Amino acid sequence: SSETFWTTTGMFPQEFIIGFPKCVKISKVAIQCYLVRTLRIERSISKDPVSFELCIEKDLQHVEGQLQMEEFPIPDFQATYLRFIIKSAFDHFVSVHRVMAEG
Repeated sequence: SSETFWTTTGMFPQEFIIGFPKCVKISKVAIQCYLVRTLRIERSISKDPVSFELCIEKDLQHVEGQLQMEEFPIPDFQATYLRFIIKSAFDHFVSVHRVMAEG
């Protein structure tokens, strides 16, 4: 629902992990967020959410009063877990409204 979102607690870095029932192939990750400055996405192919490796780290553009919509194409990519780390922000609090993994 676009009416719900995850919000940070005011200090950085902040992170959340999304888990899949098994290792899946992913070709694209997309995120809708607000006030995120630097985003890092890591993956794990382990049975448990450990041994993460960097996939993407990017500085996002700030658009006043609008959600940031970013897509990251990722060829030949498998993951059991995705960890999203918000390293810095344009304000004390940020929000994540949607995360999509396609594959």
